[in-house]
Amino acid sequence: MRFTTWNVASLKARMPRVEPWLAAADCDVLCVQETKMTDEAFPADAFAAMGYESVHHGEGRWNGVAILSRVGVEATTHGFGGLEDPYEGDARLVSAVCGGIRFIDVYVPNGREVPSEFYDRKLVWFERLAEYLDANHSPDEPLVLLGDFNVAPEDRDVWDITRFTLSTHVTGPERDALATLRDWGLTDAFRAVDGEADGFSFWDYRGGDFHQGRGMRIDLAYVTAPVAERLTGARVDRDARKGEKPSDHAPVIFDLTD
Repeated sequence: MRFTTWNVASLKARMPRVEPWLAAADCDVLCVQETKMTDEAFPADAFAAMGYESVHHGEGRWNGVAILSRVGVEATTHGFGGLEDPYEGDARLVSAVCGGIRFIDVYVPNGREVPSEFYDRKLVWFERLAEYLDANHSPDEPLVLLGDFNVAPEDRDVWDITRFTLSTHVTGPERDALATLRDWGLTDAFRAVDGEADGFSFWDYRGGDFHQGRGMRIDLAYVTAPVAERLTGARVDRDARKGEKPSDHAPVIFDLTD
C-alpha cells in the first residue's frame, strides 16, 4: 500500500495539479488538508472517475480535510465526537478505514503568534486529539494519524532554528504535544524509514524559500506498531512543489508491504 499526506492549499485552485499527480503517483490513499470547500462543492465525482472513493469534511472558505482511497472507505467519522473542540466548526479532522487501516487526517491549527489566544487554543486542540485517540482507538490497531501538524518535531526539521525564536511551530509545548502522541503508541513514520534526510515538506511562497532550501517538516505521519512494522519507504515529492501555481506544501509519500 502507498499512502500520502498533502496540504493542497485550496483544492479548487489545485485540481489541475492534483489530478495528474494522482494519475501518475500510484497512490492508494491520499489524505488532503486545506481543501477550502464545502462538502457539496467537493469534486467526489471527478475522483470517482479516477477510481477513488472519498470522504470530505469541510466548512467552505477555510480548512477542510478529505480522504481519497482506491482500497475502500469505511466507518467514516469527523471531528472529535462528543469531546469539546476549541476550534469548533473549523473542519480539521476526518477519519476512515481504508484497506484495513484506520486513517485519521488532521489539519492542526496554525497558532499564529506566541503568545496569543490562537496559540493557546492550538495546544488545547492537541489535548483533545490525544483524548480522542485514547477514547476511540488503541495502539494495537493498524492506525495512521497524518496531515499538516503545523509543528516541526525537532530543530533539524526547520532550515535554521535560530530564525524561529519565539515563533509557533517549534515551541516546547507544541513539541510536547507531539511527544504525548508518541507516548500513546505512535511512531514518526518518516524518521522510522530515514533518520537523516531533512524531509522538508513546506516552503513559504515568499522570498523564494523553496529555491533557497528554507523549508520545514510539518506534514507528518504517525503510525501504530502494526503499521510501522510494514513501512518500506518514505519520501517528499519535491517535484509537486515546482511548476505553475503549486501548493506551498509537497506531498509526503509512504510505502507499506502488503
